Amino acid sequence: MPAKIEISPIVKVTKTDAEWKTLLSPASYRVLRHEDTEGPFGDNFHDNKREGIYYCAGCDLPLFSSEHKYDSHTGWPSFWQPIDPKVVETRTDFKLFVPRTEVHCARCEGHQGHVFKDGPKPTGLRYCINGVALKFVPS
Repeated sequence: MPAKIEISPIVKVTKTDAEWKTLLSPASYRVLRHEDTEGPFGDNFHDNKREGIYYCAGCDLPLFSSEHKYDSHTGWPSFWQPIDPKVVETRTDFKLFVPRTEVHCARCEGHQGHVFKDGPKPTGLRYCINGVALKFVPS
């Protein structure tokens, strides 16, 4: 079981686009800063079964726990809830002509993925997250 993490009040992190570009890998930069989506099965985390915590690749805010991860068979890491509700923010995305709910890191506003209402109990949610938007630290 991963260690419990205490979430302090969240202070926003802001950087210029040039600063983000030097700090992130090209793939992480495209996803986190320009709301791209990596292809399915393109990361190392969709089938990761180790215990630990998933952090934002942009600012190291803990976002998800392996306790809440499940295999959605979509090719992306999927979670039924974030580690704490205040670590993520959402907004509506109309890029595919149907509304979807984007998930962003509450500290750096990096795009993580989307949340859908087709997940398992107890929440019924599927946080479908880009692996390149995460860093994993095993327990």
